[in-house]
Amino acid sequence: MATPDEIERRVEENDSARSAKRAAASKRVGELAQRRADIADQLADIERELGDVLAEASDVIGTDELAKFTDVPLADLNQWLNGRKSTRTKRKKPTGGAAAAKSDTSRGSPPAKTPTVPEPATPRSDAADAPARVPAEVT
Repeated sequence: MATPDEIERRVEENDSARSAKRAAASKRVGELAQRRADIADQLADIERELGDVLAEASDVIGTDELAKFTDVPLADLNQWLNGRKSTRTKRKKPTGGAAAAKSDTSRGSPPAKTPTVPEPATPRSDAADAPARVPAEVT
């Protein structure tokens, strides 16, 4: 029979091998995830630049012609062009003044209000067969 010290040593040996594998797997996943994030950022920058170039050139060449000349699918060209527009509108932030004050109230939780308790539904005489409506609180 193994001594308590021998048992402890065996458990530590077993756990250390498993811990090393777990640490290696975690490290590799972390590295790959960081690499993916960096590449995704680069790709987003390139797509934004493509959209900008497409928008700037739109007065002299359309996406149809560009697709013919470059063999880039028309759907991709349109996606970059349209994605540029939607990205810009999403990123606009108010700059001070009333716009900032309005924006602050529209974000986060609404100002504190006195809670209202809905009154119990009472059936109307003209709608005796209709189901009762209960007001729902919308957040």
